[in-house]
Amino acid sequence: MKLSEFDYHLPPELIAQYPADFRDESRLMVVHRDTGEIEHKMFRDIIDYFDEGDVMVLNNTKVFPARLLGSKEKTGANIEVFLLRELDPETRLWDVLVEPARKIRIGNKLFFGENNELIAEVIDNTTSRGRTIRFQYDGSYEEYRQKLKELGKTPLPKYIKREEEEMDKERYQTIYAKKEGAVAAPTAGLHFSKRLMKWLEVKGVEMPEITLHVGIGTFSPVEVEDLAKHKMDSEYFEITEDAAETVNRALKNGKKVCAVGTTVVRALESSVTASNLLEPGAKWTHKFIYPPYQFHIPNALVTNFHLPKSTLLMLVAAFGGYDLIMKAYRIAVEEKYRFYSYGDAMLIL
Repeated sequence: MKLSEFDYHLPPELIAQYPADFRDESRLMVVHRDTGEIEHKMFRDIIDYFDEGDVMVLNNTKVFPARLLGSKEKTGANIEVFLLRELDPETRLWDVLVEPARKIRIGNKLFFGENNELIAEVIDNTTSRGRTIRFQYDGSYEEYRQKLKELGKTPLPKYIKREEEEMDKERYQTIYAKKEGAVAAPTAGLHFSKRLMKWLEVKGVEMPEITLHVGIGTFSPVEVEDLAKHKMDSEYFEITEDAAETVNRALKNGKKVCAVGTTVVRALESSVTASNLLEPGAKWTHKFIYPPYQFHIPNALVTNFHLPKSTLLMLVAAFGGYDLIMKAYRIAVEEKYRFYSYGDAMLIL
């Protein structure tokens, strides 16, 4: 398929700038693949579509405060550094994105905090906006990491046109976030509240957790019309033996295996055995899923409404069927659903 086939018109006012007042009170569009029926519900109604023995697979990655605001040595010019990946804890090397990139060169010193509590040196250029930097800090590794957290800001997506607020520290994390390493939230999980998860548990729905640390590459624009030529960045994921056993039991029993988010889909589909079951392990994946694609593990999906021409939309179209999903998006615009990270949700059955 071609990139242009995944474009759609989205009025800017439908891009959610804030989350719903309560996590499970966002809207939920339910898309039935077998009949083409589309229902309009509230997210808390999702419990009505799952029964005892069904499985919802959650991504327990935790967003770290990856956005650092600082200044450049000598000139004092304001700069922004977006932490992508720690390359080496011992030498405190990081892959980062920088702005304004044209002014940040190899050898520059960057200062962070009111009293320059953290200093970093630019070691290498990796891409037009990418740099490798080394933090200089006299304290222990734990103290240095704590300082990064104190100075860092929640990495809200650029389409949220406001500064970080205190509530973002909580609401841009899932309530089950545990393992720090993501630079963006697995947003399908943001709709789950403690009470909803308790209701699901009481009903007998199992909720195994996996980990995939969401990287910025997930949101990188596709710049080629021929999708076969697009390359995804690698992301690290872990699937425990317990999680794999729970998923495989549901598959063998003909139950629903619902991936909560596209990150979960990519992890599950990157760890399939020869007998089409889920294999435990820790790996890196650069899997790019777009139509047509034969799914092996999940048979249901919870997801948000994604950017035009994004790899996330392509994955959802592969799962739900291109024509049905693009129709659902047109209806979502007509019905004024809220889009993107803090927006509403879709359940595909």
